[in-house]
Amino acid sequence: MAENAREMVIQKAYDLAYEYEHTYRGCSQCVIGALQDAFDMPNEDLFRAMTGFAGGGGAMGDAACGACSAGIAFLSVLKGRDKNDFTDAPGVRYVSFANTRKLHRKFIDEYGTVICRDIHMKVYGRPFFLPDPGEARKFDEAGAHETGCPEICGKAARWAAEIAFEEGLVSDEKLKELAG
Repeated sequence: MAENAREMVIQKAYDLAYEYEHTYRGCSQCVIGALQDAFDMPNEDLFRAMTGFAGGGGAMGDAACGACSAGIAFLSVLKGRDKNDFTDAPGVRYVSFANTRKLHRKFIDEYGTVICRDIHMKVYGRPFFLPDPGEARKFDEAGAHETGCPEICGKAARWAAEIAFEEGLVSDEKLKELAG
């Protein structure tokens, strides 16, 4: 039962992230929104905060993939340092770092990088400078929002969900609630 429930949530995270990117665009919000919906953990402030991470940070392409950044944010919400324990005597941030490295590794294994423009190179055969309208059009024509970025978003959401379960970041009670 628990394994089926986990797989259901993982698949839901993938499917939602794929569909959100295909429909709404903005990889970082599509992934965080999918994870929030799949895990029934809405957080408007976090969703809004993810806006600027899309397209490698402000659509510039030279920073981490927004889908990867959203996965990191989600995992950190599940296990991260609290402001009221800023000193972090128990070392919670190091657990968060370890979870982040697991997601990072999945991106490296799949794409050879976590940098947006380098993922573009792998997926589309070239990088795109998205602030330029002509480049943005070429990005769309390359299938960016039909299959390319939706697939990247789906994988990022799947990987973050898998890590959340593998690392015990989701309680059995929460899993029962998600299973319905």
